[in-house]
Amino acid sequence: MRLLVDTSVWSLAFRKAELSEADKKVVARLTKAIRDLELEIIGPIRQEILSGIKDGEKFEELKVKLAVFKDLAIETPSYELAAEYYNTCRSHGIQGSHIDYLICAVAVQNKLKIFTLDSDFEHYRKHIPIKIEKIA
Repeated sequence: MRLLVDTSVWSLAFRKAELSEADKKVVARLTKAIRDLELEIIGPIRQEILSGIKDGEKFEELKVKLAVFKDLAIETPSYELAAEYYNTCRSHGIQGSHIDYLICAVAVQNKLKIFTLDSDFEHYRKHIPIKIEKIA
């Protein structure tokens, strides 16, 4: 199954100098997904990855690295489903960002697993039909 790689995974791979053994497994899985052409990215994730990089040179370097990955198109039904997921989770007392719910909607509509380190997605999964990539 293809993966929609979340910001948390990209950030770990691009920004962390020393990695724990658990982090190395995550980066190895990302590397495999890249090598096997089984990953997807969307514009909002690209924006999150690039946001906050103050050093212009590092920003450009990362932008070039990410340019090899084309954004999966997001159409109106994805935004509508994201809003539905937001409302569903909110009715169960679960808060989340609009981008998180857009990630969920795009993943479900495109039959993708979400590859993330963000534990919020475990809460969403209790109420919406997302699949999460697990690293053993």
